[in-house]
Amino acid sequence: MKKIIVAALIASLVPTVAIANPPRTPKPTQAQIDAAKKAEAAKKAEADAAAKKLRSAQTTLRTLTAVSVAKTKLYNQAVAELNMKIKAANIAMKHLEAAQASVSAGRRAIGKMAMNAYVMGSGFTDVETILNSDGPQDLADRLSTLDALGENNSNALDRFKSAEVVADAARKAADQAKVEQEKATVKVAAAKKEADIAKAMQQDEVDRLQAIQDKLAKEFAVAQKTRLTLEQQRQLALLEEANAGIARTVINQSKVWPDTGFTGRLSTRSTEAMRAQAVAFAKKQVEARKPYVWGDEGPNAFDCSGLVYAAYRSAGLGWPNWDRLNSSLYWVATQRVKLTDLVPGDLLFYSYKGDVRTIHHITIYAGGGMMWEANSKDRGLLYSSIYSVKGLMPYGGRV
Repeated sequence: MKKIIVAALIASLVPTVAIANPPRTPKPTQAQIDAAKKAEAAKKAEADAAAKKLRSAQTTLRTLTAVSVAKTKLYNQAVAELNMKIKAANIAMKHLEAAQASVSAGRRAIGKMAMNAYVMGSGFTDVETILNSDGPQDLADRLSTLDALGENNSNALDRFKSAEVVADAARKAADQAKVEQEKATVKVAAAKKEADIAKAMQQDEVDRLQAIQDKLAKEFAVAQKTRLTLEQQRQLALLEEANAGIARTVINQSKVWPDTGFTGRLSTRSTEAMRAQAVAFAKKQVEARKPYVWGDEGPNAFDCSGLVYAAYRSAGLGWPNWDRLNSSLYWVATQRVKLTDLVPGDLLFYSYKGDVRTIHHITIYAGGGMMWEANSKDRGLLYSSIYSVKGLMPYGGRV
């Protein structure tokens, strides 16, 4: 009994320590559940709307690019046809001039014959020749001369008539050639107008995407750790596709563009081993004959910048040091390297105007003046000369 009392006394003297139960997570109300579902649905709707808008823009730009390329092709064909018509008209005119010269020569010959007849008098006949001859030999000579003159006169008349026929035909041919040339000229003007309209419509969409790229390029130049959204990545791929289409229509592109003071990233983030791995990856994809698909970055298909991205991703680079960009932004995001100082794994860039905004193609340097590239839908992935594509920029890029 005493033990119980003592224990009770001790317990009364020791402070009671309350063991707190962990707070219960309040059960969400139905209103909170409904609000969360509504927010999730709104996000999904926003993402779906953005994807739909992008698909629409992609379809629109591809259509505009295809129309522009087709109209430009028709214009070039019309110009070629006009050049042929001009050449044909010039040839026809030369034929006409030659025929007219023959007619003039024939007319002069006949005029000379008439003058000779007038000088010799109208009595120069076969009978008079016989009566006035001084003997058999003289008669034979006179008759022979008369025959020769008659034959020459007859030939001259025949030549004159033939020349007139030829000249008439040449005149008709020249007139027809002139008509054909005028028709071709009208056709060229119409084709050029349609091509210009198509290019303007395409350029409006390209300019919109270009503004997005320019903004991102400025951000990369400052922070170099700008992360792109999926929509931005697709927009950049779309711009790259459009620029590649434009590049196919631009003539007189330089083999290598001159240096106008280009800059880029000040540092690199790849090692020699990484560059070797990137080259090996690109080589493997080319040798596997993977197809070229716009916007793809593997594993089954690639576009040009997608192959570059996947190659260095396989070498261990990732965010924030490496992201999916397009060829123009990869220029901004890499260190400038002279073409004479390239090493395998460096990047090569191609522009149709020699500036950063119109860079449309990017490849991986393989060494020995060769490169690994995702070239185009028609040609696929290739191992090719660095000069096989026109418009090489004067610097490479080191990742």
